[in-house]
Amino acid sequence: MKIYKIGDDILRQKCEPVQVNEINDELRATISEMFQTMTSANGVGLAAPQVGIAKRFFVMRSDDEVDRVFINPEIIKTSGDLSDYEEGCLSIPGVSENIKRPSMISVTALNEKGRRFTINDATGLLARIIQHENDHLNGILYIDRGDEEFKNKTIENFKKKAERAALKAAKKASRKGHKEG
Repeated sequence: MKIYKIGDDILRQKCEPVQVNEINDELRATISEMFQTMTSANGVGLAAPQVGIAKRFFVMRSDDEVDRVFINPEIIKTSGDLSDYEEGCLSIPGVSENIKRPSMISVTALNEKGRRFTINDATGLLARIIQHENDHLNGILYIDRGDEEFKNKTIENFKKKAERAALKAAKKASRKGHKEG
């Protein structure tokens, strides 16, 4: 699966809920492929929009090594106290920033079999990943929650990188055209 990068429009879309009839073998195959993609990219979470699907689900593996699937997640409670953590993202490779988020959350969602579950009072990396991936479902990137100057610089750097890549591809295509002609 291709992991979409900052600048791709799908990362800024609010995703549509997954309908109950969509929780089927096809979705489970997609989920399995997402776990493989996440693992091979050394990630701990991967949301559907990051692989080009504008639906409300994500996969994750926290420090307890348990694979979890969240379909139509809802964060139902957050603590008032915040904690800092150095976050990164597979859609913004090579960049990280210290981000403040609630240190404890409760979440409810459906699993890959369509069964509702709730995780109460999640803390640590588990709470962090759930919040980060859930943000993706709302078109929010972690850089939106940090320093404004860092966010703008990161967006500009990735824009320039994409422009250089497009220019390089156009030159390569032009050279190929000349060789064939």
